[in-house]
Amino acid sequence: MSLTLGGGPLSSRSPVEVNYHLEGPRHRLFWQDFPRRVRALLADEVVLDSRNAKLLHESNLLPQLYVPREDVREDLLEPTAHRTHCPFKGDAGYFSVRVGDRVAENALWHYPDPKPEVGWLSGHLAAYWERMDAWFDEDEEVFGHLRDPFHRVDVRATTRQVRVVVADAVVVETRRAKLLSETGLPNRFYVPAEDVPPDLLEPSATHTACPYKGTATYHTVRIGDRVIRDAAWSYPDPLDGARAIAAHLCFHAEGVQTYVDGDLID
Repeated sequence: MSLTLGGGPLSSRSPVEVNYHLEGPRHRLFWQDFPRRVRALLADEVVLDSRNAKLLHESNLLPQLYVPREDVREDLLEPTAHRTHCPFKGDAGYFSVRVGDRVAENALWHYPDPKPEVGWLSGHLAAYWERMDAWFDEDEEVFGHLRDPFHRVDVRATTRQVRVVVADAVVVETRRAKLLSETGLPNRFYVPAEDVPPDLLEPSATHTACPYKGTATYHTVRIGDRVIRDAAWSYPDPLDGARAIAAHLCFHAEGVQTYVDGDLID
């Protein structure tokens, strides 16, 4: 993510303050070994299983996994008439995946005759993440997408004063917050859950998955007759790089203001 988005060196909008000049096209592609075994399943059948996968870093896009064709179950693939054209890679052909009565339409694609400058795409297949039932990085299930090796999450304790205001009422004021910095995203301040009056929070049905932090649970805040839905989230069981935000809440929604040392932050 840091390479291809947000002004990274492979994004179309390169950083201004550098002491180098990149020769080449404005739209850039970088082909990198993926260092671990990766698998994708549909209806409990392994569709692909590779120890030789690649990550394609492409300007303004998240990295895309490609695997050698021999690491994909050919007997589950059905060629389709669907075609797309990429001006940077060439014409893509598609395969549906059939497992019994389950069919994932146009779930995999490849470039049978890629443009000469990206000839290394030949013999590799890519899959739409959401059209498979499960993905595994080694033996750990991964949600959302594979982790970009150039993307970081850092959590630091901070004694800066963090004050959260919801519907004009201060719901928490603390100097025991955790500051989470994540590549390409604004800093987020997580406050101890025990510093928030428990009667203000109601459980929400909303959940989201982050490949770097884990599965987030959302909370609605009710103050008098004001209800701010999904005003805060927490990670009950965060992943390794974000363990320090366990038992903490982050507030961010319309109608919520967070002040750090008296300054309103986005």
